[in-house]
Formats: sequence, C-alpha cells, structure tokens
Amino acid sequence: MRPTVAPFPTARLRRTRKSAAIRGLVRENALGVQDLIWPIFVREGDGVEEPVPSMPGVNRLSIDRAVAAAQEATGLGIPAICIFPYTDPSLKTELCEEAWNPDNLSNRAIRAIKAAVPEIAVMTDIALDPYNANGHDGIVRDGEIVNDETVEALVRMALAQAEAGADILGPSDMMDGRIGAMRDALEAAGHRNVCILSYAAKYASCFYGPFRDAVGASGALIGDKNTYQMDPGNSDEALRLIQRDLNEGADMVMIKPGMPYLDICRRVKDSFGVPTYAYQVSGEYAMLQAAARNGWLDGEKAMMESLLGFKRAGCDGILTYFAPAVARFLNAV
Repeated sequence: MRPTVAPFPTARLRRTRKSAAIRGLVRENALGVQDLIWPIFVREGDGVEEPVPSMPGVNRLSIDRAVAAAQEATGLGIPAICIFPYTDPSLKTELCEEAWNPDNLSNRAIRAIKAAVPEIAVMTDIALDPYNANGHDGIVRDGEIVNDETVEALVRMALAQAEAGADILGPSDMMDGRIGAMRDALEAAGHRNVCILSYAAKYASCFYGPFRDAVGASGALIGDKNTYQMDPGNSDEALRLIQRDLNEGADMVMIKPGMPYLDICRRVKDSFGVPTYAYQVSGEYAMLQAAARNGWLDGEKAMMESLLGFKRAGCDGILTYFAPAVARFLNAV
C-alpha cells in the first residue's frame, strides 16, 4: 500500500526532525554492537602483528594476538569473530590437504580462542583458496574448478573446524550442494548445534583484492572465479541460491560484497525473513579508509553511515573490519 500524507501545512514532515531527541524517537533503524562480526587474519608466529598494506589498520595476527583480539572483542560487546588464515605457501597444494588438517593454523586458533574466551562465538571460513596452489576456492582439474570433489574436501574441512570448537561455519566457496553435504556430515558426527552461515549469494567482485592479499591468495590465483561466483548483473539468481541453501540446512545467509549489493540484502530479507548478513568486504573498507586518510571524507561518520545502510537494507548483522572502532564509538555514546 502506498503511504498517504496530509497536505502542507497540516503535515510538516520536518516537525519530527527538529531535535535530536525527537529524531531518536522516530528513527526506524539503529546499529548496535550486537550486530557486528569482526573478521581477523591469523598467521604463524608468536607476538606478531603484521600490517596488511592494502587494509590500513588491519593486521595479520599470530594466535596469541588473535586470542587478545577475541578478549578485546568480548570486552567491547562484539558477539563474534571470524577467522581467516594466512597459510605458509609451502603448505599449499593442488589437493588442498592442509584445509582439513586438525592442527592447521585455523583449527589451532579456534581452540586457543575458545579456551581463553569461551563466551565469544567463533566463525570460520570454509573455502579452499588459502590452501590451494592454484588460488581457487575449489580443486582444479584440467583448468576446471570441479564441484563434487571440492564438496568432499569442504565437508572434511567443516568437520575438522567443528571438532576444533567452531560455533559458526561460513562456507564461502559457492559450490553446488555443499550446504546439504556439510549439514548431513555434521549431524552424523554429532555436531548438531553447529550453525551454518552460508555465503549463499557471493558475487564475482573486484572488491575482494585486499582480502586476497591478506590471506596470500592473490599471487597464486590462476584465472578468475566467474564459473562459481555470481554474475554482478544478476538479482533473481540470488533468491534461488538463498532458497536452495535454506532447504539444504543453512541457519543464516550471507550476501557478499555488501554496499554494492544492498538491493540483494533487501530482497532476501523481504522474501525469506531469515537471519540475513552482509560482508563489508576488504575493498569497501579500503576505499573508506583511503578517502578518510586523504581528508576527503569524515572517516568516523562514513564508517557509521555505511553500516547503518546495511541495517536499513534488512541485515541482522554485518561482518566488518571496522567492528572494534564501531563498538568503541557506540559504547561511548
């Protein structure tokens, strides 16, 4: 139904904008610390905080520093962190066996964080690119990213992460059938309460560049990811993918990237009414940081406005590298 408004001056829409108090009373959407998931990068070593050049303010952290980051997140009220590994190049192979090694970097980080900060929710990434000599999210055979063999590998990876204590698994690979396969395997192994937050609508985007630098996948990547990630021109396809992943057992769904795809967030929330998330990806973060550092934008205001846009578009939460800065801002208000 189209809303109706009385004619001026009976209706003066500026009345409800006259003061901060009244604006607060009529505000339709709000951003809270509980909406944040903080992505962090882990690497080998001890006492390491290694800057990611293309992501100002973001570091690769050794496991002890990742534990400290989880403690910081809990202190700020951030409910969840998401772990991404920077894998030693010597461990990358064409079959990606390190992905399901129980003692790989990610799984050791999960165990350390859950031991030190049991109350925080630990989310993981399920895709083969950090472990793949070819830089792809799936296994490559004769130039093709093969689906079914990749799904088998992803299931092994999911089980290893669940055994390590992950609370939320984040399949970001975009292979067909992987959610159902993971859910069946988790149920059979007794991991009935492990959540799946599916990257159900992940677009083949140029905005991932800094992230690939952070996990060391950009130099290894051969070709592109257009045969398994979504075409940026498609919208209806996203709804089909969301429906499929929900039918296969996803508990929550993700749209990635975020800001260029807010229309998809809105369509997903309106169509399904399920827990809906977006990832403010590395390229979005880097753009805002670059503009702020050059004095072209007010960095704090741009950060907050960009994240409020996700809430307005229907998102229940956002993965963002700004999470600790946002939490400190909100806690100070």
